[in-house]
Amino acid sequence: MDRVLIIDDDIELCQLLAARMSGEGFEIDAVHDGPRGLERALSREHSLVVLDLMLPGMGGLDVLRRVREQSPIPVLILTARGEDIDRILGLEIGADDYLPKPFNPRELIARIRAILRRSVRLAAGTHPLIVGDLRLDPASREARLQGQLISITSVEFALLEMLMQHAGRIVTREELTEVVLGRKPGPFDRVIDVHVSNIRKKLGTSQGVERIKAIRGSGYLFVLRAEPK
Repeated sequence: MDRVLIIDDDIELCQLLAARMSGEGFEIDAVHDGPRGLERALSREHSLVVLDLMLPGMGGLDVLRRVREQSPIPVLILTARGEDIDRILGLEIGADDYLPKPFNPRELIARIRAILRRSVRLAAGTHPLIVGDLRLDPASREARLQGQLISITSVEFALLEMLMQHAGRIVTREELTEVVLGRKPGPFDRVIDVHVSNIRKKLGTSQGVERIKAIRGSGYLFVLRAEPK
């Protein structure tokens, strides 16, 4: 049974989700403030964290930032509608996905299951994947660039793995969203784009050329061999 931590100051919502998700096979813990939420998120007792951004004591983005300094645990953030900047910032800091309030509990459960399935799939991988000077090791979930370990989240690992498996070929945003996030992209959905942007910053360039190219109107391409400009 997967154990999920919900950090949200809406006690009634937490009780509703706990009742609903318990019936779906999850074990739920709920915390209602930022400092305590951070402590529990770092306890290594949970498979995933559902994190509201509006919290007393410590804001959700600060909690997320502190979690990412110490733990790769998957995090799904909850935001109020219209908080586009906070959503993007949350993804940039290291959230796996987001869901705007109000939401359907069935959608939250579907998102959580998709994230957990990805984590299981990554754990099952054994063979390293090497393209140029970049190496991914699914067994240890490590990424090394020119032999140096780089810090990436689980969703970034899965995204990079798919792009490297299709190196030299365009992978559409729809394919990336369905495989990496486990869902179809919604209207104006920028989650994959933000994750790709994060990876591109971490990888830098090779011979002055981006390792991952954005193909307008199509998707993204991992460059097999970067040629000098």
